[in-house]
Amino acid sequence: MTACDPRTYDHVLVMCSGGKDSVAALLEVLERGVDPERIELWHHGVDGRGEPFMDWPSTRPYVDALGASLGLPVYHSWRDGGFLAEMLRDNAPTAPVRYETPYGERGAGGRGAKGTRLRFPQVSADLRVRWCSAALKIDVADRAICGQDQFLDRRTLVVTGERAEESPGRARYAAFEPHRTDTRAGTRRRRHVDHWRPVHAMTEAETWRALQRRRITPAIPYRLGFGRLSCMTCIFGGADEFATIRHIAPDWFGRLAAYESRFGCTIKRGIGLHALADRGSVFPTALARPDLVAVALSDQMITSVITEHWEMPDGAFRRGGGPV
Repeated sequence: MTACDPRTYDHVLVMCSGGKDSVAALLEVLERGVDPERIELWHHGVDGRGEPFMDWPSTRPYVDALGASLGLPVYHSWRDGGFLAEMLRDNAPTAPVRYETPYGERGAGGRGAKGTRLRFPQVSADLRVRWCSAALKIDVADRAICGQDQFLDRRTLVVTGERAEESPGRARYAAFEPHRTDTRAGTRRRRHVDHWRPVHAMTEAETWRALQRRRITPAIPYRLGFGRLSCMTCIFGGADEFATIRHIAPDWFGRLAAYESRFGCTIKRGIGLHALADRGSVFPTALARPDLVAVALSDQMITSVITEHWEMPDGAFRRGGGPV
């Protein structure tokens, strides 16, 4: 396909996890001169509206503050019961999706075939195995797009923050292509939906520079030493990450380890969480800054993400596992 000009679209939907790459993707959209009135930030809550289990509690407030700081609307979406309900699904259909729109909250799904998980997702390029991404992010976004008539007979651009440098799998992604929900060639309910990855060719250093130019404070887990922002207890986490989680949130860590015992299946193939954490070291900032830890584990509102004193976070350039 030809190069993308995001200014030509009626709707620009930026999928924003709060991580550095999705924030850099948003900033690239703004720097290309897109009318802010056409931009929406979409955040998929991995835990839904239930109890915290995988997500950093501070992520949703961070994304809300990012939108407010840049004058952009934020719409949240989630699967009922979140990660925990899907993991514990036993002879039941996958739960419905809920999503916010400019016209109120809506829902979709929940009537599919019955199935059973009763195990953690595993590190794999196959999204049937690494089911968290498919069930809690990709399908949630697709249903939110397909369920809104405002995208019919319009040009919509979906923006995500995958970078080729992250993994061989992501290196094979196209920087610009039709989105999965595109039906422009159909005869009914036609949607012209493209998918753009504006930071696909960027290095990690370039994404950090993008945040620095706009004085965007990185999300708090980066400042604690974590190298990526998705789930707090992400299956891609390494020994140091899980050693740190065990230190700052022992009850939370204990729940995950208990589910490993219940399922007879570890998060990491061949090693349990306690043994993995024993191999790692707690991030120094997590030891020295209990105040930052408290904020990272809080869902309290964040007033702004703009700072006059931008600093590279301790987690920059720390791999700690990543996409396959």
